Amino acid sequence: MKTASRFCIVLVTAPNRRTARALARAALEARLAACVNLLSGLESHYWWAGKIESGAEVLLVLKTTTAALAALEKCLLDRHPYDTAEFVVLPLNGGSKRYLDWLLASVRP
Repeated sequence: MKTASRFCIVLVTAPNRRTARALARAALEARLAACVNLLSGLESHYWWAGKIESGAEVLLVLKTTTAALAALEKCLLDRHPYDTAEFVVLPLNGGSKRYLDWLLASVRP
């Protein structure tokens, strides 16, 4: 297993599949992510404007490099319809050498 400190996973929620696909495509075309998974059927419950809200969303799971994070955040948030869009970064603690080599070669910040 290869040390993965140069890589991270980014979580972003979108209001629907169409928006999620557009955000994924923008990140991929800009070479700011190597892969984006879209997880439908997500039910979110959250505080908003002083009360508890809930709704259906799509979760984007983006695999990227730490060097591309700032550009990825700008790319996605500039296109996102939410006023306060989720952009959460999770560090990678490890991964297979072959996969991480592919990830590094696929992202060009």
